[in-house]
Amino acid sequence: MSHTSLPLRQRYDAFALTLHWITAASVIFLFASAHIWELLARGTPLRKGLQSVHISCGILLALVMIVRPLWRLYSQRQARFAMPPSAGSRPTRILAHAMHGALYLLLFAQISLGFLFRWAQQEPFSFFGLFDIPTWIAVDPALRHQIGGWHDNVAWALIILACAHALAALFHHYILRGNVLRRMLPARRSSSSQ
Repeated sequence: MSHTSLPLRQRYDAFALTLHWITAASVIFLFASAHIWELLARGTPLRKGLQSVHISCGILLALVMIVRPLWRLYSQRQARFAMPPSAGSRPTRILAHAMHGALYLLLFAQISLGFLFRWAQQEPFSFFGLFDIPTWIAVDPALRHQIGGWHDNVAWALIILACAHALAALFHHYILRGNVLRRMLPARRSSSSQ
């Protein structure tokens, strides 16, 4: 079944979809960029530039992760945005909720560790050069390696769980023929010339 045949009310709203896909793109970029700059020589403009974009995308992810749960709470109380529960057995729904909960927990942990790591480095950081992020918490610089290690470990846990999340969506779509994946895709306008 083409995802164009699914009624719009069976899809998440455009704002929720935007937040979801910004989150997904940010996680992929942040994970990849952190491993790419390790291959670059220290102190080079390319490495520093990549680190700066990494930090800015991390701040963007933090903003998105503040808005996402608030929008979810709001939208589920509005008739025009509320989504019916996805189809599936009770154990499947429980597992899906557990996976979403774990992803949210890891995302918030990773964002917090990123801020703590930067503050432990005692270096200023900004959001795409538009404004600086103040130091809200004094972090002992001696902890930066430990925090950095946690940041790296959570990144791996996050990317593994995100891959499992994506594979589960594909499994539902292609094997179980469910609508889970279609709910997260934007509607395509059907053209008259087909």
